[in-house]
Amino acid sequence: MELIKLGQEEIRNLDLSLEREYLETNGLGGYASSTISGVRTRRYHGLLIASHNPPTDRRLLVADLEEVIIAKGKRYPISTHQYADVIHPEGYRHLKEFSLNPFPTFLFDIDGLIVEKVVFMCHGENTTCVIYRLKHVPKTVREGQILLEVRPLIAMRSHHDLIRALDGFNVTLDAQPTSVTFEDGTGVPLTISFAKGRFEYQPLWYYNFYYRKEDESGYEATEDLFSPGRLVFTFEFTSSARMAFSAGHDPISDFDERLEIERARRRACLEAADSEDRLVSRLALAADAFIVNRKPNGKSIIAGYPWFTDWGRDAMISLPGVCLATHRFAEARQIIATFVASMKDGLIPNRFGEEPGETLYNTIDATLWLFEATWKYYEATGDGDFIFEILPSLRQCIDKHLEGTLFGIGVDEDGLLRGGCEGVQLTWMDAKVGDRVITARIGKPVEINALWYNALKIMARFASDFGGLAEEAKYDDLAICTREAFNNLFWNEDGGYLYDNITPEGKDPSLRPNQIFAISLTHPVLRRERWQRVVEVVGQYLLTPYGLRTLAPQDPNYRGRYFGDLVARDHAYHQGTVWPWLLGHYLIAYVKAHGYSPQTLDYVRSQLEPFREHLRWAGLGTISEIFDGDPPHRPNGCIAQAWSVAEILRATVEILHLQKAQNLRQSVPG
Repeated sequence: MELIKLGQEEIRNLDLSLEREYLETNGLGGYASSTISGVRTRRYHGLLIASHNPPTDRRLLVADLEEVIIAKGKRYPISTHQYADVIHPEGYRHLKEFSLNPFPTFLFDIDGLIVEKVVFMCHGENTTCVIYRLKHVPKTVREGQILLEVRPLIAMRSHHDLIRALDGFNVTLDAQPTSVTFEDGTGVPLTISFAKGRFEYQPLWYYNFYYRKEDESGYEATEDLFSPGRLVFTFEFTSSARMAFSAGHDPISDFDERLEIERARRRACLEAADSEDRLVSRLALAADAFIVNRKPNGKSIIAGYPWFTDWGRDAMISLPGVCLATHRFAEARQIIATFVASMKDGLIPNRFGEEPGETLYNTIDATLWLFEATWKYYEATGDGDFIFEILPSLRQCIDKHLEGTLFGIGVDEDGLLRGGCEGVQLTWMDAKVGDRVITARIGKPVEINALWYNALKIMARFASDFGGLAEEAKYDDLAICTREAFNNLFWNEDGGYLYDNITPEGKDPSLRPNQIFAISLTHPVLRRERWQRVVEVVGQYLLTPYGLRTLAPQDPNYRGRYFGDLVARDHAYHQGTVWPWLLGHYLIAYVKAHGYSPQTLDYVRSQLEPFREHLRWAGLGTISEIFDGDPPHRPNGCIAQAWSVAEILRATVEILHLQKAQNLRQSVPG
């Protein structure tokens, strides 16, 4: 299952290796992540970030390890840390190879002594295991004893925070022959389990770790970490040094069994995806990272790692790629059910929040994306029982939009959906600085009305299958009204594209990617004869190798680089920054507009090709949240974003592998 391998020249170049990060997840919202050099560059990097209220309340328990190999009486550090004024030790100089196999796997070469280190998380548990093996022992060191010393560096904090030695940090420990448990008074214990080793209590503070990514973003960037002692293992060529870090009091001993269970589970993910395309295989594993449990008994989709939780909009947009393209239909059903059960006033949550009771509903599009996700689930599975079960809730959504609901959301006499109020962000372009929404888009945004029309047509189909002729006619009549007004008001004849928003003050001519959904959705609202012109304009001004810009470069508000402090970054977030998830919809629209032909398929392949190389950068094996609008389109934001992975995966599967030519040809306005 080796899917990505980096050689010695790539990983011993510190400048390059610091820009490559691995990610392990556990299906609860917990994760482990760092750079492949071992240097932690973010406050979110750690060996065990546990989720105590899945998928939220994430606490960084173990930040890192200080690791030393002792051979022939000489000490060889294999860990690497960056402090405020120095990188020490420089274990990366011994790195020979890094691979995802499918877990993060490090090979160290110490004068011919080859040591393998494997890091993996146990699915459904807040546990990270680390296994070290001797892969080759040269004759010169076979006669002596080989030891491994490991010092855990612990933090016991929220993954958003930092700690200092003077913060009153105090832990108690309970040491057993094969485990030791630490508690800091917060009720979140940490248990370290180990096999064929011993724990020696030697408490130390390590001062002034430096996180360069935090510094670049204008945040506090230094931290102290506590080490309670060291683990010492005697290495043997036929055995391994094994340890596990777990939230809770329970130690574990079945390290190798857990490794094989997790390897088999990930192999099953690959087999379910059923593709020989390495891009699909790698993204199928990447997609697995986003599917999480949500208490008490639901499922959801994490928007992005390391800092996002689950958001309604992101979950619904991501579901077809994350779940349906990978044939994970049971999870898809559970995710839809989770959000339907949380509806309020005809809206699904924008996000649940870190704590119970923090559910927010400030979204105009998440609920409309629910209809698209539900239709695609029905199309993929034929699960009419589930559709019949949730149909009353879907009807209520439409009725609430017709009557008017929260945040000024409602349907005008022309059949178009409006929404918005000052200081509240409702669309996916939701950056906000203080009380100011950067792209407020109050009025009738173009993609909102494309989604509204799509939802009405889907309801007409559901009514046909599960309701009745009168109900079907109701939704069809509403859709016809919406479509007529949309094509009359949004079309910009001079520019050959769609206005981005309609407000009482006028039409917003900003050239943005939101118009592509008027073609790409299951039921396109835009007249067919206009498809090619829109696709051509979007391709000319917004298309990059990694997705669509959020604003055309010729616009005076365009910002081509996403950098600086939070205010600077939020001003660039939707003002030119590239989003990969939009590329999936652009490619679907392109195929619809140009027809399903060998030339079209070649074009699609060429647009997807850059992501094969991107999988070897930033978040290894996954796709970043955003890229700069200006070349060379540097990746940024979250190292792993659900809808980025989902839409590239969906486009690859639907266009190139499922060959849904007939479906694409039939996607014409009705």
